[in-house]
Amino acid sequence: MIAKQTVETTTAAPPEPVLRAENIVKQLGSGAGMVMALKGVSLDLIPGELTLLMGPSGSGKTTLLSILGGILTATSGDLTIAGEKMSGLSAEDLARVRRDHIGFIFQSYNLFPTLNAIENVRIALDVRGISGFAATSRSEEVLRDVGLGHRLTNYPGNLSGGEQQRVAVARAIASSPSIVLADEPTAALDSENGHAVMALLSRIAKEQHRSVLAVTHDPRTLGYADRVVRIEDGRIVGEERRPEGVNAPEITDLTKRRKLHA
Repeated sequence: MIAKQTVETTTAAPPEPVLRAENIVKQLGSGAGMVMALKGVSLDLIPGELTLLMGPSGSGKTTLLSILGGILTATSGDLTIAGEKMSGLSAEDLARVRRDHIGFIFQSYNLFPTLNAIENVRIALDVRGISGFAATSRSEEVLRDVGLGHRLTNYPGNLSGGEQQRVAVARAIASSPSIVLADEPTAALDSENGHAVMALLSRIAKEQHRSVLAVTHDPRTLGYADRVVRIEDGRIVGEERRPEGVNAPEITDLTKRRKLHA
């Protein structure tokens, strides 16, 4: 008689969120002109995931992004970043959290026109106390990683829109933040460049194990998301996750892709 063997299976615990927002309320203005921009929003951001925050104009997307990035303060609710509660922190400590944990990507790139690509990325390192050869070397490294090794000394005026946005991405990730927040990263780009930037953000989330959140209304971005969170009238109204086994489009080596156009 053969004794039965039991095999114990263990389910891996879900990763801890690097950012947790709980019941975030934001009131803008006062009196008759008061607007409730956010009405009790809760959201977790997980390392290794690209999350899209989608909703119509005036739904609270940008207000929420600004609160998650420590730019605006919530009227009420709790925000925790990398295990540290934001409520009650001094302006200096809020700046430290942003500096240590958050990289921003803006719709309009926000590059300095009189600085070349390396110098624009170096700015993000200078404010973190990294300078000299270390800053230049790191700036070159991240620019090459986003496919701009041939544009290191070019100024923004000599770069296409897609190339400028990739400089902005390089600047956001140069200091290795745990969270990358992007505000309409494809809005000013044509289809090909838009897809390339979203593939790049997806790759950053997966390969570098960062949490990437992109505010967008661009349907071209949907295929790259691990999760889509929908917001309307200051409330989260739905959430969808990519089915297991369905992969996002991949562009693993942007330097081998044909030259992107403006």
